[in-house]
Amino acid sequence: MSLRPPSGLTGSSASELAFDALGHEILAEKAAALGRAGQRVEETLAKLREHGEGEHRNRLLKDAAAAVHGYFIQRELCGLRKHDAVIREYNIPRAVLVRLGAS
Repeated sequence: MSLRPPSGLTGSSASELAFDALGHEILAEKAAALGRAGQRVEETLAKLREHGEGEHRNRLLKDAAAAVHGYFIQRELCGLRKHDAVIREYNIPRAVLVRLGAS
């Protein structure tokens, strides 16, 4: 597949336009990865809430903490440094946050 620059853009070299297209593709992949990480957080927290009182609690906490940690990293890669709003939005339990070193 070849890229053809829009005819309305003048003064930009083909290499600048290709770099811009690559930049858009990278941003799209970052957004998709953030969505997948958020989905994983939702899934692991749902399992923790459903089955988190039994003998598997430590494993479920570990899985949820790993998912939340990955999500926080992906958010930071996207330039989103504050996590307070998503902690409230996902209702992340304190037990999970403590495993991440947050208090």
